[in-house]
Amino acid sequence: AFILPGLIVLVSFSSCSSGGIMNYLRKTDGSFYRVLIAPIQRSSIVLGQILEAILCSLLETGIMIAASLFFSVRIASGPAGMLLIVLLVFVSAFFMAGLAYAISLTLPNEVVYETAMNALVLPAFFLSTALFPADSMSGILAVLVNLNPFTHVVNALRQLILEPVTPHRTIILVVLLFAI
Repeated sequence: AFILPGLIVLVSFSSCSSGGIMNYLRKTDGSFYRVLIAPIQRSSIVLGQILEAILCSLLETGIMIAASLFFSVRIASGPAGMLLIVLLVFVSAFFMAGLAYAISLTLPNEVVYETAMNALVLPAFFLSTALFPADSMSGILAVLVNLNPFTHVVNALRQLILEPVTPHRTIILVVLLFAI
């Protein structure tokens, strides 16, 4: 149960990164340019592609939580906690999908894109509390971990999964971090 929140964030990272790869595939087959000349607002195109990545993240998270039930993991905060988990995954996936989409539009090909995304995702994942608690850290590592917004997502998810009390303050902090 301790590692489940970290896995949820990692799965969200990977599905949002895959959304950027789809831009390169759309450019290769020409459908990207056909969508651009369609009589719809550009913001709708961007929002639609971001929401596609978010939907994939939510589906994968749902599958992971359902699979974790077979390993006796229970959501201690109940149905309200489950809704808050969905909110946290949505907010963090929205941020990551938007970032991945913007990066995919600026880089020349998918090889450079994959390299750039790995350079962002892996440090963000390993410099969070996804795999180990922050209590045992000190010095510059502790500072870097606390500056990482995904540390706070993992901590909020972990509190929702392991503790019956809903961490309202942590959830508000996470939403504000990604809103800025």
